Parts: sequence; structure tokens; C-alpha cells
Amino acid sequence: MNETQDRDAVRRNGPVSRPLVNMVRRPSTVDLIAVELRNAIYSGTLRPGSSVREAEVASQLGVSRGPLRESAQRLVQEGLLVARPGAGLRVATVGADQVAELYAARLAIEGSAVRHLAGLEPEDRERRLAALRELFAPLEASLADGSDARRIGDADLDLHFGLVEATGNLRMTAMASTLIVQTRLAALSHRDGYVVRTDILDVHRTLLGQISDGDGLAAEQTLAGHFQQSVDRLLGRLEEPFSTVVGAAEGSHFAFNRLP
Repeated sequence: MNETQDRDAVRRNGPVSRPLVNMVRRPSTVDLIAVELRNAIYSGTLRPGSSVREAEVASQLGVSRGPLRESAQRLVQEGLLVARPGAGLRVATVGADQVAELYAARLAIEGSAVRHLAGLEPEDRERRLAALRELFAPLEASLADGSDARRIGDADLDLHFGLVEATGNLRMTAMASTLIVQTRLAALSHRDGYVVRTDILDVHRTLLGQISDGDGLAAEQTLAGHFQQSVDRLLGRLEEPFSTVVGAAEGSHFAFNRLP
């Protein structure tokens, strides 16, 4: 499989939302189950801390418990599920003590991505930026409306995942995938519910402009400042004024799609 086929496989075999990638060309049953579980966690329909009922999930998917357990173990390794001896599985929570570490990991990956993109030859850089501008447009539209927290959050995370995907580095893309889902878990785990900022358009426009100008250091610094504000907001210590919108949680019961 060549590099282009690899990238196509990442997109084709991932679930509905961009950040949840699956780096296999022909997914197995175990891969497909893992995709369903990630979708449920990312969408918030499997809530942080909620139990994953093995028998019920296996029945809905039309699979045996063996591949379900194997898929679940993958998500345990990714930090999305927690295995409790004698008590089954539950969805992980991302508490206040983990937020700074999470965003530091994201900065390591996304900071490398923006430096890489800014350092490309102008023609190649603009070609990749075209894809990022397509991701910027939904963020701009969702913020113009300003009332749908989930729509804003999805567009925001799509753009950040796109920064890494645009590098063409499959290992970085896979790591970014897990970190993006953990970021959603952190937001859903917050004591105030799912809250997103509505004043983030300018920082993202600046970030793309700096990449376009070939200034990778400035782009990384912009990203670092944006992430620090995110950490401070989630920890309740952001002092400067900011605006937010609160999103309603999804229903507590999630019906999985039966696998073919």
C-alpha cells in the first residue's frame, strides 16, 4: 500500500467525525466495533463515567463478546475506557488534574504540525492550506450563529485535527485522533457541562494566516496561547473576559448500528 492509499484508508475507514481515524484499509470486525465505541464516546452518547454493558452492546452490534472485548481493550489502551476488575468497563473521565497534561500533549503534536506546514514550499503549503480553509468555514458559520455548542465544538476539533492530518504523517494523525477524543471527554467531564467558547474565530484565523506566511514559530506560539487559555478556562482560572455557549448532553441510552 503506498502513501496515498494509506491516507485514503485513514479517511475511508474512520467513523463519521474526522478526528476518529482508523489506520487500516480493510477493517476487521474488531476495527468496526472500535469505531462504533469511539463514535459513541466522542458524540457524548456514552457519557464520561458511564458503564458499558457488554451483553447489550454485543447484542446491538450483532457480534460475540470476544471481538467486543478485544475492541474495548484497544480503547482502554487509548485512555477512552477504563476496565474495573469485577465491575466491567466504564467510559473514562478527564478530570481537572489531567487537563494541563492533555493540552501539553496536543501542543507537542499540533505545534509540530504547524511548524511543518509553515516550512513547506509555498505552492505545497497553499495546497494544504486550501483544505484547512475548508475546515475553517464551518467553524466560522457555527460561530456566526453562536447557539449550537456541539456544532461549534465539532468544527473546532475538526480544524485542529485537520492541522495534523494536513502534514500527511500517519503516526501523528493517529496520536492526534486519540487526543482529540480525550479533549471531548474533558469538556464533557466538566462540572458545568459541555461548554464551548464563542470568541475563538480570530485566533484560528490568525493561526492559518501565520502558517500561510511561513511563520511556523509564530503559529506555534499562537497555538500555545490558545491552549493555555483553554486549560485556564476548564480549570476556572481564566481572568480575561470570554464568551461561551452551553450544550445539552446527548441521551443516556445509545443504540449501536448493527454491523454487516
